Amino acid sequence: MYDDVSHLRDFYASPLGQHARRIIAQRVRARWDNVSGLDVVGLGYAAPYLRIFSGEARTTAALMPYRQGAVQWPSEGPFRAALVSDTELPMRDKSVDCVLVVHGLEHVDARHNYLREIWRVLMPRGRLILVAPNRRGAWARFESTPFGHGRPYSLRQMEDLLRDALFEPVGVTPCLFAPPFRARYLPFAATAWERAGAGLWPAFAGVLIVEAVKLAYAEIRVSVKKPAFASMPALNGGLSPARRHPDEGGKPRSPAFRDPLGD
Repeated sequence: MYDDVSHLRDFYASPLGQHARRIIAQRVRARWDNVSGLDVVGLGYAAPYLRIFSGEARTTAALMPYRQGAVQWPSEGPFRAALVSDTELPMRDKSVDCVLVVHGLEHVDARHNYLREIWRVLMPRGRLILVAPNRRGAWARFESTPFGHGRPYSLRQMEDLLRDALFEPVGVTPCLFAPPFRARYLPFAATAWERAGAGLWPAFAGVLIVEAVKLAYAEIRVSVKKPAFASMPALNGGLSPARRHPDEGGKPRSPAFRDPLGD
């Protein structure tokens, strides 16, 4: 069951929510350090994180599940948010470069169908980032934050779900090592907590940021599973330049979105 959008909005307006957004946004941006000319779509409640791509991505849009509700986004300029069904996204096949899922995977029941719908709309070799609560972390145990709602995951579970949906996991960034207490000192100690946690106890992060690449059917192969936190090396160099589907002959793509999103 999704959180109500008003609860998510209020959380990210709080000091603890701002702390979580800042840490997660930094880690997501480090993984996608160049989205120039690409279409970036957020699913779930990804709106607080999409602004890090503003002015660089060709298009950004926030698609929010109807069971959660939607807020106006962005607060200024053209409206680029819409209510959607988890398994019926208002986009054409192979039309989006990057999909960022926050407060999404842990709330859906039909997880395979959810990921396969994302697979459908992504370009060949398109990128997906899942941000989900870690079942071993403290944040999944406190219902005072959105990361304490829904189903938390281990890294192995997320890897298996992605591979079943024809994605190849390529990197993981554990983060939010400080406990989710509404203490005034927390933002000032955040850097120390993140550095210590990443080096000493990465398996107990509050949140897992997992990146994956869409596989075409011809790329699917049998692979040997490796231990968690060792099977997904970090990528170097960020994203490649804007891609074109072979059928398009190198011509610029038309906008990815149908109404109500517009261009």
